[in-house]
Amino acid sequence: MKIGILGYGNMGAAMAERLKTKYQVFVFDKDPDKTKDASGLTVVKSIEELVNSSNAIIMAVKPQDFETALAEIKRSGSSHLVISIAAGITTSYIEARLGKRAVIRVMPNLPAKVGAGMICLTRGKYTTEIDLSFAQSLFNRMGVTMSVEENMMNAVTGVSGSGPGFLYDLLNNLPRSEWDKFIREEFIPKLAYVAGQVGFNPREAAILAKNTAEGSMTLLRESKLTAVILRVRVTSHKGTTEAGLAMLQGKIANLEAAVKAAIRRSEELSSK
Repeated sequence: MKIGILGYGNMGAAMAERLKTKYQVFVFDKDPDKTKDASGLTVVKSIEELVNSSNAIIMAVKPQDFETALAEIKRSGSSHLVISIAAGITTSYIEARLGKRAVIRVMPNLPAKVGAGMICLTRGKYTTEIDLSFAQSLFNRMGVTMSVEENMMNAVTGVSGSGPGFLYDLLNNLPRSEWDKFIREEFIPKLAYVAGQVGFNPREAAILAKNTAEGSMTLLRESKLTAVILRVRVTSHKGTTEAGLAMLQGKIANLEAAVKAAIRRSEELSSK
């Protein structure tokens, strides 16, 4: 199986590293400086070449480049599975531009970079169970996967997408010696409760909370960065995490308000 990754920013590069040990990986980024040091994979010179070289395409481009990238994929005339990790862009939005194409939308979080992500997937109306299973096999190499209905993807963004940023902010207000107890006894139960409040069933809520917390701590340990630096890295300007952090104020009691603010911001940013 040949995997094409469109976009070689932080997440695109992280996915390439996780996948290249098992799959033949092709990458393209409009900025050649980003791919000049890539190793163990094939760098191509255009979207057309990427599509022609691959069996499935993972779109990891910025929202402002998404429309152009979809037009290029459509012009290629291929029928490849398209997997998008773009926040807020629905499968129906992609289908409207590509036609009757198998599309899967994925929401990974920052710990996916070290194989400890909480990753939710949803499929479009032309996508088979086989396609979904294949996508899960790809993202299982980056963490724990869970299939959800598309109407829950904004909630996913608020819980597991922004959750690491919330945890890092809360940890910054505690002595390191209290972190493990706080995560086990306060953060995970509270995040699971909040996940239930925004529509996840008890099983889903437990999976999201546990793996968001544990993955965030794995990233903290393996990156050797501080909680403050990681909080900054997960917080995009005017994004969902920033919206939630404005409500959090360093207190676990405000976690529900933070998640709900992040969900509202995700809804505002969505392209349907």
